[in-house]
Amino acid sequence: MENWNLTSDFILLGLLNHTGPHLFLFVMVLTTAFSSLVGNALMLLLILLDPQLHRPMYFLLSQLSLMDMMLVSTIVPKIAADYLTGRNSISPAGCGLQIFFFLTLGGGECFLLAAMSYDRYVAICHPLRYPVLMSWQICLRMIWGSWFLGAADALMQAAATLTFSYCSSHEINHFFCEAPSLVRLACADTSLFESVMYICCVLMLLVPISLILISYSLILTTVLQMRSNEARKKAFATCSSHLSVVGLFFGAAIFTYMRPKSYRSANHDKIVSAIYTIFTPVLNPLIYSLRNSEVKGALRKCMGQCVALNSD
Repeated sequence: MENWNLTSDFILLGLLNHTGPHLFLFVMVLTTAFSSLVGNALMLLLILLDPQLHRPMYFLLSQLSLMDMMLVSTIVPKIAADYLTGRNSISPAGCGLQIFFFLTLGGGECFLLAAMSYDRYVAICHPLRYPVLMSWQICLRMIWGSWFLGAADALMQAAATLTFSYCSSHEINHFFCEAPSLVRLACADTSLFESVMYICCVLMLLVPISLILISYSLILTTVLQMRSNEARKKAFATCSSHLSVVGLFFGAAIFTYMRPKSYRSANHDKIVSAIYTIFTPVLNPLIYSLRNSEVKGALRKCMGQCVALNSD
């Protein structure tokens, strides 16, 4: 097949068309994205303004909110612009940047969720040693490590993906530039890159999810030894809600990046990718933050201060 010049644009086939049901889905996507931005921005604001929330646990939560806000901002504006204007093109540079930011944020969030599970393990299983095992220095190292590992993987995949020779068909059957979808268009042999990408996925997905499961298993073991039924129920409810979001995020990512090439379907990839790029970010502030009594107390105090200022 004829190769095409990398100065040419890619064409994103998108997630939605202009039928009635898809228009409803488009409104749902925008509503979900807006709710995610508002919820995560509110979390960042509360953690910044309330001194009682200036602790490692909430600093980790603030980074999760920041990553989710940036992830939604990386994907949804392009979806909205393409849907409203009908111009679905994206330059190779824009495609590379989208891959880089998406993988930096997605990969960083994997390690950040593992760090958050460790924080909860220390707080519940070793509360007296918490200031030592989860000091500010350790917390900052976890956060910088999450950002660095995500960015390193993203830079490698974005650079490698755009060095391939692409065939005359430059239509990406997706709603954003994602490495597996772009690899399908390559004329060159991509087996080495796919093997390296699979190894990266093991490190970026399976290692963090294993650490998360170990942490919560140890937490549940400690919870089962509690004498208070109320404390056990509260801990079980918290752990189950956390694990449901973690399972949704990691399950969707593993489904997309670790399936054999012969089992991949573009339509399935688009639906699953929408879960962890659009819908999971709106759940995180609800599950991890707004259900927290200290966060709700900070929200009430902030609203009370706003009412007092307005009355003056």
